[in-house]
Amino acid sequence: MKRLIKDLTIDELRKWLESVGEKPFRATQVFEWLYKKNATDVMQFTNLPLELRKKIDDEFLINSLQILQHQSDGESIKFLFELCDKNGVESVFLPYRYGNAICVSTQVGCRMNCRFCASAIGGFVRNLTPGEMVDQIINAENFTGKRITNVVLMGSGEPFDNIENVFKFIEIINSKEGKNIGARHITISTVGIVEGIYRLCDFPKQVNLAISLHAPNNSLRDKLVPINKKYPIEDIMKAVDYYIQRTNRRVTFEYALIDGVNDSIECAQELGKMLKGKLVHVNLIPVNPVEEKGFKRPSKEKIKTFFETLRSYQIQVTIRRELGSSISAACGQLRRRYFNITEK
Repeated sequence: MKRLIKDLTIDELRKWLESVGEKPFRATQVFEWLYKKNATDVMQFTNLPLELRKKIDDEFLINSLQILQHQSDGESIKFLFELCDKNGVESVFLPYRYGNAICVSTQVGCRMNCRFCASAIGGFVRNLTPGEMVDQIINAENFTGKRITNVVLMGSGEPFDNIENVFKFIEIINSKEGKNIGARHITISTVGIVEGIYRLCDFPKQVNLAISLHAPNNSLRDKLVPINKKYPIEDIMKAVDYYIQRTNRRVTFEYALIDGVNDSIECAQELGKMLKGKLVHVNLIPVNPVEEKGFKRPSKEKIKTFFETLRSYQIQVTIRRELGSSISAACGQLRRRYFNITEK
């Protein structure tokens, strides 16, 4: 079975080229075609000898996915990609005034089973390889004709549950020979895998950290985010404090507001007391409805009250700009509907 060429760093590609009797400088040319020109066929590599192109074609796949479906609300675009093994993953292209962002999936399915998320419906299938994550960016750029400058690992899956592939993916897209996306324009979002947070402290790339919190106490979070029973809030906060101390980088806390569940003034006050004085930012996310889950987004008045309550604790807080609710933008919804995936 052929390997995916985008699973290789430039150093790994140089070593392969040497192993087949080719000059290692050709790796830079290959990367130019893959990441600067977004080529999807080895025969497009016209400055490489035909014999070398045939060697590459015999050994590697150039593109690991294709677009099955796409939906747009006029701004954001939701993609459903089919992988080589016929599984599906989703990405969302999000235009902002500061540049174009993409929300990348790191796994097919998810084992975290957050109660308001569609990703875990049908269970965990497998991890994505670095190249399969890269190809979400390549194919979105080819479709839109626009360069992606910001990457958020917040699609289907838990990035720290696939940490080795995620770190390699970041190395590839951050490298000057690769997509050359600045590390500070890359964000890893985790439900709070504590070991992953500590490992990120030693990761040489200065990427951003976001914590999907969604509740101010363990009692409520246990119900919404079951992995909290293994990684309770106090352990997450200890790891976050260590991360801030080591990196001096601000941490974002994501909080999905769910009507009648976690949107009370009391929840906002508890969250404010916990985060007051820390180098953090809270991103309030009115939840995207998911049929099977029965959750709804709060009214604008309740969202505003939660927002103002947090601000009273001198916490930086924003309400996420609403993009994609009309295009099944909650993680896993488009995949679920296309493949007719149901709760297990």
